[in-house]
Amino acid sequence: MAKFIFPKTDIADLKAAYDFVVIGSGAAGMTAAIQAQELGLDVAILEKLEVLGGNSNRASSGMNAVETFVQLNNKIVDSQASFYEDTLKGGGGTNDKELLEYFVTHTESAIDWLYNHNINLTDITATGGMSQKRAHRPGDKSAVGGYLVKGLQKQLAFKKIPLFDGTEVTHLEKSGDKITGLTIKNAKLGEKTIQAKAVLIASGGFAQNREMLAEYAPELLDLKTTNHPGATGDGMKLVTEVGGTLVDMNKIQIHPTAQQDTDHVYLIGEGVRGEGAILVNRAGQRFVNEMTTRDKATAAINDLHEDGATLILDQGIREAFTAIDFYHAIGLVMEGATLAELAEKAHLDAVNLAATVAQWNTFQATGADTEFGRSTAMERGILKAPYYAIHIKPAIHYTMGGVKINPLTEVLSETGEAISGLYAAGEVTGGLHGNNRIGGNSIAETVVFGRQAGKQAAKFVLGL
Repeated sequence: MAKFIFPKTDIADLKAAYDFVVIGSGAAGMTAAIQAQELGLDVAILEKLEVLGGNSNRASSGMNAVETFVQLNNKIVDSQASFYEDTLKGGGGTNDKELLEYFVTHTESAIDWLYNHNINLTDITATGGMSQKRAHRPGDKSAVGGYLVKGLQKQLAFKKIPLFDGTEVTHLEKSGDKITGLTIKNAKLGEKTIQAKAVLIASGGFAQNREMLAEYAPELLDLKTTNHPGATGDGMKLVTEVGGTLVDMNKIQIHPTAQQDTDHVYLIGEGVRGEGAILVNRAGQRFVNEMTTRDKATAAINDLHEDGATLILDQGIREAFTAIDFYHAIGLVMEGATLAELAEKAHLDAVNLAATVAQWNTFQATGADTEFGRSTAMERGILKAPYYAIHIKPAIHYTMGGVKINPLTEVLSETGEAISGLYAAGEVTGGLHGNNRIGGNSIAETVVFGRQAGKQAAKFVLGL
């Protein structure tokens, strides 16, 4: 089968006016564009980079959702109330409760919407901080991000929704209290102002913006990041220039498991632990409940003062989370025919590692982790050779803060009033996740609030 290559639109085809312009080509922006076009709007997407998809491309574990046909097919009886409580607890109780309520009550329909657009997340795994398996992923157990981005791009191509790359938005146009268009900059076209009846900011977070990190979280400046180069907070600046406000900007998530021993930082997806991997210190011993929330796992790794920690897994776990094949192919994974051989390669205490794995296998078999209280992601032990190790340490992963919105995705002013015609969705927004984002909630957020933005833009423009 021929590889799908998304057809970008020639900038010469850019029109002077659109009903709805989306800034950003990640999952939130594409979802919104598709939903809005299906409701009758003339839509265009603008992306400042040549590489499309944003951070959505890098998502690996899954998309959290509850009460879905996928959960029921896996005999998982879940509830929106449980999802709400787990997410609120994970966020330290500081989540925007109105956004959270809308979020948890619309994930099932988001899975169905994707399914109806030939994006089939029919397998399921676990992420830290969730009391049930909720992370929906492709049936072949591959990384969710690339699959979702490609699926949405196919929809854009089928529906002939234009996407202009290399096109930066430098300014939003406003007349009175209403957004009327935007000014763009393109290498071929130069600067140009186009009219828009509604605009969506879906341009991602700011983990790659050193000045913003210095302003909001200077203590993190020494850390590397898993983010793509375009995550520079541009959308937040656009919003504040027209009277929008920001929230939770100092709340920045550190992902506990990033491989940083090469020139690049690679996120090691939470699904590795979700399928059964354990974390050990240099002595070859466990030190944390691997399925706790990311902030607690990060703190436990940092408290070792050992330049990170090591994930231990086996062939069975590799088969259950096929993103490991990619990690292995690019040289991030150590392999041993035996645990002793693996310990030597990973510079771990071999005797302790063997004892740790044996004890973990006992916990797994009995379903009771009496050492650290892990209660999820215990379906398989570490029993099937070969065995694998991945050295990890924490890295900046996600900016929980951003543009303040309401559940309609309308951008709000400092006084809480909606800016007419301006919407925001995805990581560029703040409030949903509180102090700590649960793994699997970001992809869910892009689809849930991307759809909402598309619907509300159509309602606004067409008077539906």
